[in-house]
Amino acid sequence: MAITLTEKAARHITRYLERRGKGVGLRFGVRTTGCSGLAYKLEYVDEPAAEDNIFESHGVKVFVDPKSLAYIDGTELDFAREGLNEGFRFNNPNVKDNCGCGESFRI
Repeated sequence: MAITLTEKAARHITRYLERRGKGVGLRFGVRTTGCSGLAYKLEYVDEPAAEDNIFESHGVKVFVDPKSLAYIDGTELDFAREGLNEGFRFNNPNVKDNCGCGESFRI
């Protein structure tokens, strides 16, 4: 399996990296937190780590550490705007349950 981006997500990341003036892609992972146990974390990558798994989708590189990959393998990242709100959406086939506030999930 792999990590993929929708075209909207890839365009958003590409525009942000261009405005930022540096960076080689997006780091996607998980951290322990919240009432369900795990939360997604995203950050822009200037320098990849040696152990990163690298996926490319619509011309954008996505870097994932080996520990996070078990929880997010097969995930598609989308980017959506609804009114004044905008942000990434995670279509993760591994999720068994989400917390009520939407901040964390359980595998």
